[in-house]
Amino acid sequence: MAKFLFTMLPANDLGLPTRLVPIARVLADRGHEVAMFNPAPAPAKLIEDAGLINLPMPSRPMPAIGGDMAQASAAWDVEEMFAALFSDVDTVRAVTAAHVDLVRDYAPDVVVDSFGLFTCMAARIVGVPLATVLQANFHPGSDGFLWWKGERPAGLPSPAPAVNTVLAEYGLPPVARSVDLLAGDLSLIVGTPETDPVSGSSNVTHVGQIIWQKGNAALPDWVAELNHDRSVIWVYSGNPRYAGAAASNPFDSIVVIRAAIAALGNAPVQVVLTTGYQEVPEEVGALPPNFRHAAYVPGLAMAERCDLMVHHGGHSSVMTGLSVGTPAVVIPTSTERESNARRLTALGAGEIAMPLEGPDGEKQIDVADFRAKVHRVLNEPGYRAKAQRVAESMKRFGGAQQAADRIERFGVGMG
Repeated sequence: MAKFLFTMLPANDLGLPTRLVPIARVLADRGHEVAMFNPAPAPAKLIEDAGLINLPMPSRPMPAIGGDMAQASAAWDVEEMFAALFSDVDTVRAVTAAHVDLVRDYAPDVVVDSFGLFTCMAARIVGVPLATVLQANFHPGSDGFLWWKGERPAGLPSPAPAVNTVLAEYGLPPVARSVDLLAGDLSLIVGTPETDPVSGSSNVTHVGQIIWQKGNAALPDWVAELNHDRSVIWVYSGNPRYAGAAASNPFDSIVVIRAAIAALGNAPVQVVLTTGYQEVPEEVGALPPNFRHAAYVPGLAMAERCDLMVHHGGHSSVMTGLSVGTPAVVIPTSTERESNARRLTALGAGEIAMPLEGPDGEKQIDVADFRAKVHRVLNEPGYRAKAQRVAESMKRFGGAQQAADRIERFGVGMG
C-alpha cells in the first residue's frame, strides 16, 4: 500500500476539493493511507463529509496570502495571476517553508496536488514524486485564460524572480515560469480534449469529469417536491463574499445572486439557490417567494433535477452541468471563469452574461440581457441537446476511477 497526500490552493470554495476528494476517497477505499490538506472552512466541511483526514496547519507560522486581487481576477493566464499574489519573496519563502514542513512531516510516497504552487515547490524540495490534477487552463501547456484573444502579450508580470530566489535557497534550479511547477511527474487533466484542450506536445492524460457526490447522497425532500410543471433553475454562486461582509473582493460571486433575484424573482420558475457551504450575505435581504436556499446540495443530483444551471463559471460547476447534459447561463467573475464559460458556449451548451464593474467597484449585470439568455436557454432545445452530446462523449473517460488507477500505479511504482 502507498501513502498519498492531497493538496490544493487553500481557497475557501469547493472547486478544487470537488475534483480531489473523489480520487482520494477511491484510494482510501482501496486501503491506501490518504490525507488531505485544506484548512479553509468550506473545503474542510466537504473533506469531513467524505470521511477523509484533513491535516492541521503546520506549526511554522504561515503568512496570509494577499496581493492584488483585481490583477489576479483579470489575469491573462496563471503566470500573471500568480504574479499578482506571489511576487513578494518574503511571503514566498515563508509559505514555501510551511509547505515543506507539511510534506516532510506526513512523508507521503506521492503528493497529489491541484493548483497549489507551494506544495508543488515543496514536493520538489523534499524529493517526493508529484502528480497534478488540473483543469486545462491551469496547465503550462494551455493557451491561458484569454485564449480567444490570440497570443499572450509580451511583458506581462511573472512571480518567477521571487520563486527562483527561494528555489535557489533550497539548491534547486530556476524555472522560466512559475506555472511550469504545476506540471507534475504525472499530469491529469479534468475534462476531455474538447472541453479542456492542452497543447499536443504536453504529456497529459484527460480523465473526464470528476465531481464529488457520496454514494448515498439524496436531495432534500423539498427539492423532490418541486412542481414538475414549472422549470427548475439551480443558481450556484460559490462564495458570495471571500472577505466577508467587511470588504469586497473581485472574485466575489454575490453578483450571481443579485442577478438571479432581479431577473427571476417572482417569475414563473422555481429557483434553488446554493452557496457551497456559505451563508447568503445579509445585504441580499429576503429571498423572493419562488426561491429556496440550501448551503449545499449533492451537485450531480441537483444538476440532473434542474432544467438550467446559473453559476459563476467555476470549472467544477461547468463539469457538473456537462456531465449530466444540463445547459447553463454563466456569469463569470474572473478571467479564469470566463475562460471556462467560453469553452462551454463554444460547445453550444449555454450562454454567457458578462458582468461589468459598477461605479462602486462591485460587479453588475444587465438584467434584461441576463433574463433573455435564461429564457433562450430554457426554451431552445438545442442547448440541452448539445450539452447531452458532451455528456455522452465524457462517458468514454474514466473519471475519478481512472485518475485513481493512474495515481495508484504511479504511487506503487514510486513507493
